[in-house]
Amino acid sequence: SYCTHRIIEDPEWSLVTVPHLTELCLQHIADNFQKNPILDCLLPEHQRKVLDRLSTGLPLAVTANLVSDEDYWKRRCTECWQVCDISNYGDSWKRMFFERHLENILKCFIPNTTDPNQVQELIPLCKDYVRKLEVDQFLPPVQVDQKEDLSDTESDFGFDEVSMCHYDLGALIPALPHLEELHLTYGVKDCGMNFEWKLFNFTYQDCCNLAAAVKMCLNLKVFKLTQSKVDDSKTKLLVRNLLDHPCLVELNLSHNLIGDKGAQAVAKLINHSRLETLDLCNNQIHHLGAQALAQALAENSTLTSLNLRLNCVEDKGAQAIGHALLTNTTLKSIHLGSNNLSEPTAALFSQVLVQNTTLITINFSCNHLGLDGGKQLLKGLADNKALTEFDLRMAGVGQETEYLIHQTVWANWEAARLRSMQHPVTKPL
Repeated sequence: SYCTHRIIEDPEWSLVTVPHLTELCLQHIADNFQKNPILDCLLPEHQRKVLDRLSTGLPLAVTANLVSDEDYWKRRCTECWQVCDISNYGDSWKRMFFERHLENILKCFIPNTTDPNQVQELIPLCKDYVRKLEVDQFLPPVQVDQKEDLSDTESDFGFDEVSMCHYDLGALIPALPHLEELHLTYGVKDCGMNFEWKLFNFTYQDCCNLAAAVKMCLNLKVFKLTQSKVDDSKTKLLVRNLLDHPCLVELNLSHNLIGDKGAQAVAKLINHSRLETLDLCNNQIHHLGAQALAQALAENSTLTSLNLRLNCVEDKGAQAIGHALLTNTTLKSIHLGSNNLSEPTAALFSQVLVQNTTLITINFSCNHLGLDGGKQLLKGLADNKALTEFDLRMAGVGQETEYLIHQTVWANWEAARLRSMQHPVTKPL
């Protein structure tokens, strides 16, 4: 009998495909990183390989203070959000992740329902990376406790209002030592068909909690509280806690319910802080509030931008501001659009244009300055070399006057551009 011997080989088999022991060990470290987070004791090239293999689902308690690799945090960011622009986060993926992660928790936090530990446990993990918070909604409690036997005295103190309070930032903001910007809006962003006015209620207790928290945030530079129904009493409370703040340079209280008394409180803040930018757009400020702001402007040496658009300061208030600008040498931008202004304001500001050499931007859009008012502004602008932007849209000054003013302002802008090219500003090292 004959026996046939056959040798069968896999033509695709190669010793090269067998993983090295080092690779197997590195993969094991990556797979078991949560239980045994070994990283610092590895060689740099091995650290790189482990970081590339780390799961983005690892608990933050493991990765927050141990993993600083930007590529890892980039992977986590891009998995969470479709749009990721790190230029708004100091070009840091890790900072972006923790700021947006904390913001999402605050936006979804429901008082008396959400576990407060969600925020408390995150604080020690994110406190070194959060520099800015933008929270555009705060959810109210789902159910409001109704007390049947409330006396009139209890009702006067607002127990129903307290039951509608939002998340208290007092435990969070002071615990973020590097927080420099805070942008808040109290209300529900996407309520849809379930719209109710109580979903947009910034209570007095909310204001107390926020004011105390902001006062403790000593590194805060920018504070924005918009579209939150902030009235005069709440403005006064906020201002009391911001007086003599060591770092605050920008305050935005636009789109609220601030009247003359609130504006008078803000006027006190102007000269008891380092404010450079103040935005009170779309409030209920009339001439008394504008006069208080003007008095502060006359004595101030830090404010560079003031926005009073969509108020009702009228000529009496605008003229007070104009008189202040005859001596003020700091303000660079003033916005008085949609304030029911007319020719007397234009007449006074023609004098401002002659004497003031600091103002760069003026906005009088959507007022009723009239043809004569426009001519007076054009006359005052004749020898002005500082103004580079002058918005007179829908101000009734006439097309020809508006064109001539535009030409003058454009010449100023071009001259300023050429000067900046000849003498570039060098940033200190």
